[in-house]
Amino acid sequence: MLETININKNIRLNYIPLKKLKTTVLSVYIHRSLNENDASMNALLPYVLKRSSKLCPDMESFSKYLEKLYGASLGCSVFKRGDDQIIYFDAETISDRYTPGNEPLLAKLTELILSILFEPSSDCFDAEIVAQEKNNAVNRINALVNDKRSYASIRCQEEMCSGETFAISKLGTIKGIQSVTPETLYDYYKSIITSSVIDFYVCGDADINSAADKIHEYTDKLAFTDASVTKTEILVKSNDVKRVTDRMDVTQGKLAIGFRTNITPDSKDYPALTVFNSVFGAGAHSKLFNNVREKLSLAYYASSQLERYKGLLIVNAGIEFKNFQQAYDESLAQLEEIRNGNISDLEFESSIKSIVNSYKSTYDDQRSLAIFSLGESIIGTNETIEDKIEKINKVTINQVAEIAKKLELDTVYFLDRKEEA
Repeated sequence: MLETININKNIRLNYIPLKKLKTTVLSVYIHRSLNENDASMNALLPYVLKRSSKLCPDMESFSKYLEKLYGASLGCSVFKRGDDQIIYFDAETISDRYTPGNEPLLAKLTELILSILFEPSSDCFDAEIVAQEKNNAVNRINALVNDKRSYASIRCQEEMCSGETFAISKLGTIKGIQSVTPETLYDYYKSIITSSVIDFYVCGDADINSAADKIHEYTDKLAFTDASVTKTEILVKSNDVKRVTDRMDVTQGKLAIGFRTNITPDSKDYPALTVFNSVFGAGAHSKLFNNVREKLSLAYYASSQLERYKGLLIVNAGIEFKNFQQAYDESLAQLEEIRNGNISDLEFESSIKSIVNSYKSTYDDQRSLAIFSLGESIIGTNETIEDKIEKINKVTINQVAEIAKKLELDTVYFLDRKEEA
């Protein structure tokens, strides 16, 4: 059962008790509104902060601090949930009750993260650190293209949401990263650290009050301004189907077909949409896998995925270049099968079982539990895993067919090979 302590009007400490694992995970999520001006700053900031705290001002002291916590780990990243860009810190150590004398490892790990967040080592970020992390940030952006399957899906979503906030990359842009200076980044940090919603999550068998005391110690004297988590707007399709082709030096074509679901994540229809996605393309039991890939051999892989927060569904397929039209036509044909209610008992029951098992497996992973809870908080539903499972088990085949009828084809993206000279 989730326990929440409101530290102040911006900071929440959430505790998820989990006694079956021997570690404690501490996660911190700083919510920022996704926009072009700030995306690159947000993408760079956690990596610079990690190397710039008063408690551990360099990587040597940082490593030694974690070693003293029995080999604890601490990482950072940035991701987005709809139009909410989230700066993320993640730390893990063994539970206090497994240490000699119940040493307060959680309190010490919390202190390190708090120093990273609220106690920079100087009044400006180190120029060398910023330069190194800018280079790393550019490399992360460039690396996106290496995974062509993921790249095609991202490009499809960018085209679908062109002109919408959601099209902005969580990693920012190379131009945006390169324009950052130590001074502008530090000024930006100072402007947001007390004007953002910050969620702390502790998952494990822990003394949550020790973490709460540390957070109060670091934040009670700071002046926070009111903040809220950005809500994502679900837009309906308003134009003709967009068809986009990119060309690269690739040996396999990548097809991505984007649909607007017109269903918000807090809608009563969302459980049926989840089951529809599983029947359509999320698993070896699905229609895309068994028809486009297995039966007709039109694809090396064929699947579908939901972008929950933005109301999108993307079909992904790796294909021979010559099979583009057939793979596209057959994917839409399988959607039509579902619309007509042609769903076998095996497809339906396997989908229900797969989703339920996926929810249950969340209990085995502390980070997954925190991410699940965070997602529910962002959406505003605040349902439990058992609530989700109960709703999934009530979905009917007819409801899945009706959901399929709501999908609107929006964008067809194809990553093709370069034209011969």
